Amino acid sequence: MSRIGKNPIALPAGVEITVDNGVVTAKGPKGELTQNIDLVDVKIEDGNVVVSRNGESKEEKSKHGLYRSLIGNMIEGVTNGFKTEQELVGVGYRATVTGQLLELNLGYSHTIFMQIPDEVKVTAEAVKGKPPLVTFESIDKQLVGQVAAKLRSLRPPEPYKGKGIKFKGEQLRRKAGKTAAK
Repeated sequence: MSRIGKNPIALPAGVEITVDNGVVTAKGPKGELTQNIDLVDVKIEDGNVVVSRNGESKEEKSKHGLYRSLIGNMIEGVTNGFKTEQELVGVGYRATVTGQLLELNLGYSHTIFMQIPDEVKVTAEAVKGKPPLVTFESIDKQLVGQVAAKLRSLRPPEPYKGKGIKFKGEQLRRKAGKTAAK
């Protein structure tokens, strides 16, 4: 039995879950999310959401924990939302936001423009003495992670000087550079 899949999900106050023909919908104070499911059953029992599988095939076992995690993330998203912060470490690295357009100067010869989906709220702040900070907020965990990964892929952190786009609080493994020959 899946250890993750058999854990019930507590349903907080103000969140409503409906299951209809393989589509789970979560409505909460921050918004509404839907997820298609197959090979598992979702039931609401005593203020908890319980995910159970129909059979014992390998695919059903693997989807059991997956769908339980996805439904748990939906409930967390419509209740509290998700937030990701990234730092732009490097001389002259800047970020500005105009509506849903993120304008980035990352040490290239050109400015990079990144269109952010409407479901994600983006902010950029620059404090003197600290690297610029870009923050993504949304109710959809997968979308926040995908947008953050796309931003990071524009200038991944390098191991020698630590320049690049990194998550706030992330510890980078630094390498020693070449030593001069005597």
